[in-house]
Amino acid sequence: MNSEEFLYPEIEPYRSGELQVSDLHTIVYEEVGNPGGRPALFLHGGPGVGISPGYRRFFDPEHYRIILVHQRGAGQSTPHAEIAENDTWSIIADLEKLRGELKVENWVVMGGSWGSLLALCYAISHPAAVAAMIIRGIFLGRQFEIDWIHRPNGAALIYPDEWELYNAPVHDSDDKVAAYCELLNSDDVETAMSAARSWTRWEASMMTLFPDPTALAEMIGDRTALSVARIESHFTARNFFLEDDNFVLNNCGTIAHIPCHIVHGRYDTICPPVSAWELHRALPASILTIVPDGAHSPLDGGMTKELVKASDMCRSL
Repeated sequence: MNSEEFLYPEIEPYRSGELQVSDLHTIVYEEVGNPGGRPALFLHGGPGVGISPGYRRFFDPEHYRIILVHQRGAGQSTPHAEIAENDTWSIIADLEKLRGELKVENWVVMGGSWGSLLALCYAISHPAAVAAMIIRGIFLGRQFEIDWIHRPNGAALIYPDEWELYNAPVHDSDDKVAAYCELLNSDDVETAMSAARSWTRWEASMMTLFPDPTALAEMIGDRTALSVARIESHFTARNFFLEDDNFVLNNCGTIAHIPCHIVHGRYDTICPPVSAWELHRALPASILTIVPDGAHSPLDGGMTKELVKASDMCRSL
């Protein structure tokens, strides 16, 4: 199934802008679609991935005013790959500052992977700002989800060949994330870049149901790899700055009234489907779709179909 069958046509921004959110950080955003339409916010994954042109195409451009943000240190935002003053709650504050800057009362929020956690934490913090959520590849920032990726008894059992490559630079360490943090913040540029490529390759190798060499090459390119690896390892080592291991599930009562579409791939080996199931159980009014041929990428055909379907359903809000 080809994602091009379901995406809206390619589109260019009608506006791009910068917003200084601290003395150190400036975030970059873009707007596409209908300037007078229903505001929709797209949150990228990672953290650290940034925005790509394909992300503009999940929403009907005649109906939606689509706002896409390069989060702190990611994509076009500056300083690039910066981990200082970069945490979950600072990014949430950035989104509120941007909402005020753009004079948005509330918006439909779409996010996947880390973007799903960010969307949920943002909604918990500012429920009146969220008209609906469309989230996929559910990640709740829990220790078992972190261990699934970064310890040898999780995804490594499914991708032992890729795990060997990921583990090689840190094979002497029991705490892979801490060891990678040290390498990624080395003063030696080649040490940091080599570690960045290894970290990013590990997750990129599991993104799609079938291998996608082009997507893999893009992810491990030097600029993207550095921001993804440095920022993601920084967040991971600190349990994504959550107050407790079940922060989202414990606070679902705050967001139970918000329409929520949950889309998850049956064969998502980065974020196990059980998290989507447990979130759905905690939000009984949510709509859960487990895509039978889906993996982690939103641009796998079945995943794309369901995400666009959900955004179309939210046009009535």
